[in-house]
This record gives sequence, structure tokens and C-alpha cells, in this order.
Amino acid sequence: MLIKRKRGWEIPEQQATPESVYFSRRKLLGAGASLAAASFFPELASAQRAADLPDPTASYYPAKKNAKYKFDGVLTEEKVAANYNNFYEYGTSKYIASAAQRLQIRPWQIKFDGMVEKEQTVDFDTLFKAVASSLEERTYRLRCVEAWSAVIPWTGFQMSELVKFAKPLSGAKYIRMETFNDPKMAPEQRPGFLSDGNWPYVEGCTIEEANNELSFMVTGVYGQPGYKQFGAPIRLMQPWKYGFKAIKSIVRMTFTDKRPVSYWEKLQRQEYGFWANVNPEVSHPRWSQATERDIGTGERRNTVLFNGYGEYVADLYKNLKGERLWA
Repeated sequence: MLIKRKRGWEIPEQQATPESVYFSRRKLLGAGASLAAASFFPELASAQRAADLPDPTASYYPAKKNAKYKFDGVLTEEKVAANYNNFYEYGTSKYIASAAQRLQIRPWQIKFDGMVEKEQTVDFDTLFKAVASSLEERTYRLRCVEAWSAVIPWTGFQMSELVKFAKPLSGAKYIRMETFNDPKMAPEQRPGFLSDGNWPYVEGCTIEEANNELSFMVTGVYGQPGYKQFGAPIRLMQPWKYGFKAIKSIVRMTFTDKRPVSYWEKLQRQEYGFWANVNPEVSHPRWSQATERDIGTGERRNTVLFNGYGEYVADLYKNLKGERLWA
């Protein structure tokens, strides 16, 4: 007899928001956000007009769903997720959606350098076309180190495809990633704010982590191209790690044999480490990680080791004795 075991991260299909509902909500929200941005930031008018131009990737959405990657719980409403997130280049508030409309995502280029066969700088739309055949939607849980969480349908492609595209040398062990650095476009990158001018935001991972099937390069969300406040046009999602590891708006990927020092690790090393895997038993120095608040339902739930994805990633860390695996 074939007995199907339901994994802890699976969500019943009937609990997912119907496509027709969240697609229509997306259009309405997008229009509202545009109007709000223009009202509160008149200087964004010209930028908004540019943003109104057709997105060359729009026809690829919605992408096919990969039903393997779901989680228990309720899908976070789009209007909630889109208006509660961190993007420190635009302020320390969670409500930075309007301010983030300053971000200009066309043209956008990504540099691949370091230990690769050939260094190259690629336009995002060119890169997107190269991986478009593998585009898919995955429902991942996002767990912030600040002890809040969300369940979001992300669209993108496996990070392993990006590694193949870059063609790293055999000696490369890590990937160092950078976001943009432009104080005119992101005023909070000014010297003296938060990190004494240590911009751009930097994150890193191992090649093994990058090639894990869960590592996902996000180009869209809720069935459409990505929000600027979510880190458009391309960001990282590694759902077994705390959210600060999911670097936004990437412009550079450097392959190296030296472990990168991340933005938060450099700023507050005693609180934020390189690995930053989710663990309910290891508290942040200033708060517990045992529970988390779902921003969609407002309910508190128990935090799960590796955010519930341990069956996919636990083996990556079995031989790392003496390492600080938990932020």
C-alpha cells in the first residue's frame, strides 16, 4: 500500500489565495502605490512615468507553480506583504514601499567576477532571457531575524542556474553578493547613516548553499514582476536562513575562495553571523527566537529549526564543527 506522508511544510491547496483574487489585487495595489508615491514624493513623477513603461519580462508571468515548495499556514495577503518589509537603503521603518519607488530598475546590470572563467557584466533582461525557461513559482516562508514571518509566492529560478551561467573556477568556495550603491537613488545610503557609510549592502554564501535546490533567485512575486520594495529586479531567497541573508537588488556576484564579511556581520558581529540559519533554541542577544509573529494573521507560532526546511539543508552543516551556525 502506498502511504503518502504529508510533510510539515505543505499547505493544502484550498488554503492558497485564488489566482484571480491576488492578480486583481496586485493591479489595484500597484495603481494605489503609484498614486501615493506621486502624492508624497512629487520629485518621483518622472521616475514613475519611466516605471509605467512596459516591463520586457511581464509576459513570463505568472510562471508555472512548483507544488513541491509549500508550507503550512496561510498565504500572506499581498497588500500586507508589500507594505511590511525591510530595505534599509530607504529607511529603518517597515513601511518603505513609497520611498522605495525611487529605485530605478532599468537599465540594470549584474557583474560576475572573481574566480570565474571570464568576468562579464550582463544586462538583467539578457540574463533573464537566458534562464526564462526555468522560471517557476515557489511558496516559501520568510522568517525575519526580528521574529516575524510571512508566507509568500515567489517567482524566479534556482540559484544553481546562475552559478552555471557564471562558470566559476574549481577553487571558488564562496559567492560574495552586492546590492547597488547610489545615494541619489537611495538617500539612506548617505555617509553616516546606520553603517557609517559602509555601503553597499553585502551578503554571501557557500557554493554548496548556492547549488542547493532551495536557493532561489527571485525576479517576481504574487504572479507578477517583483516589487521595488522587495528588491527588484533580482534578489536572493534562502528560506532556511534569516531574512537579512536574502540580499535585494543585486548588482555584483564575486566568486572567491575567501569567506565574505556581510554588511550586518561587519556592523554588529556579536549579533549577526555568516551562516544565520534559523534555530528556535538560539536567541538573538536582544530577543528570543523561540516564536515568531505571522504578519498576515497576527498570530504567534513556534519557530521551527531551519524554518522547516531541514530535510533539504541540514546535511550542509553536519561537518562544520565549531562554526557559529545560528545568528
